[in-house]
Amino acid sequence: MTSWQKVHTTSNLYRAEIIRAILEENELNPILVDKRDSTYHFGHYELYVLPEHVLKALKIIQDEIQFE
Repeated sequence: MTSWQKVHTTSNLYRAEIIRAILEENELNPILVDKRDSTYHFGHYELYVLPEHVLKALKIIQDEIQFE
């Protein structure tokens, strides 16, 4: 079984979806996991990729994605 690696955590769904889409465009096949509490709606979202894509994903997130 392959062990997925977390590459990003955010509390904003729109940011998670933007990052997921960009990683998908780069053929990294990310998985978005909702870690929020379903009753009180607090928590965060996590993005995972396969171990062989971790360095590329982190570089894309750091160099190509700006929210400010």
